Amino acid sequence: MPQFPAGQTLLIDADDTLWENNVYFERAIAAFISYLNHHEYSPAQVRQALNAVERETILAHGYGLPSFTRSLVTCFERLSPEPMDADKRQRVVGFANSIAEQEIELLPQVDETLRDLASRHHLILMTKGDHAEQADKVRRSGLAKYFSAVEIVSEKDPPTYRAVIARHELTQHASWMIGNSPKSDINPALAAGLHAVFLFHKDTWILEHATLSIPPEGQHLIELDAFPRLSDIF
Repeated sequence: MPQFPAGQTLLIDADDTLWENNVYFERAIAAFISYLNHHEYSPAQVRQALNAVERETILAHGYGLPSFTRSLVTCFERLSPEPMDADKRQRVVGFANSIAEQEIELLPQVDETLRDLASRHHLILMTKGDHAEQADKVRRSGLAKYFSAVEIVSEKDPPTYRAVIARHELTQHASWMIGNSPKSDINPALAAGLHAVFLFHKDTWILEHATLSIPPEGQHLIELDAFPRLSDIF
């Protein structure tokens, strides 16, 4: 029997919570590092440099595939001992473009679990990134029918969560954020007064890693290892 009664509001993340996402970026990054084939930096050092470039790019240009493409190009320009010509640029951009060609791959039993949860609770999809890019993923996923609303935001921080709470007139003691990112899904949601469910995903983006916050008094933080287990709770 579920632990919490019907009528909860479940804010649910998309990338790496409902469908695979970061694994495709990891493959592109591995191909990029192999192509760069740096003779002084180890693959791990190249990855650290790329992480730093991505942090810079996100601050200036936000999330999404265009931002990632820019990061690969910038990193190559900084690290390559030879200038980037048109052929090299096309090859680097191609690593990023390969991600856009991926079909939406739902995580196991996501469709069935959402159908079950939607029969008892109020579901809102909440994802961050490029609006057009994320909206297209939602459309292609076929999952929009389970959600009463879709929130695509540029960042997931406490003020953004508070705005969503206000916009949908959510009752905080019966509202939850569910996702795989401690940095974006869990810690800021707890800070905004929501309960949270952390869903472990082995390929969570390294820039989304963080230590899980201790929930404030009166708030819940539940950790699960698979999306279908949500039906055991809700």
